[in-house]
Amino acid sequence: MRCLSFYLTNLTNLLNFLFPFLIKIPSKFLPVQIENMVTLVSRTGRHLQRYEKGYRLVVGCIPYRYKSQEPASVEEIEVLVISAQNGQGMLFPKGGWENDECMEEAAKRETEEEAGVIGVVQDKLGPWHYKSKRSCIMHESYMFPLLVEEELDSWPEKNIRKRRWVSINEAREVCHNWWMREALEELCKEQSRNLQAQS
Repeated sequence: MRCLSFYLTNLTNLLNFLFPFLIKIPSKFLPVQIENMVTLVSRTGRHLQRYEKGYRLVVGCIPYRYKSQEPASVEEIEVLVISAQNGQGMLFPKGGWENDECMEEAAKRETEEEAGVIGVVQDKLGPWHYKSKRSCIMHESYMFPLLVEEELDSWPEKNIRKRRWVSINEAREVCHNWWMREALEELCKEQSRNLQAQS
């Protein structure tokens, strides 16, 4: 059993190391098994984690979609929330911004890993500053609206998270992070301005 644990740990570390290189190879050149393996592995650890002025830098997305083809108001927006790892409450996908990626890439990666959706990232919201519940680390966080284009059937954290499309009002109730609720309000204001400009 110890050998199996050692093997799995090292396999995960190897895949995490190779991940930045493998994703740059066009999929037509990869065997299907490797292509699937790359998309099903979540980054772990904090050795590449960015810090600035004592803050851990955190990024994420608010995945959203419209209920109708031609939305007329913010009420026609649905957002995707996911369960927290500990099962306590719902939130938007987020995680550490790492040294080998730009802010938008990190936000998209975290969203694909945790929520299994891909889409178009828009202008960043934030920053917000908060203290980690599990440690004394302070975080500086940014969120990006992400207009969802594709929902994946399989994604790295499928077995540990639930995802659910909800209305804006329901998201306000179920999202347990105050700063994420503030980010949601910023998204609503921005979308409202965009819809008014189009009408």
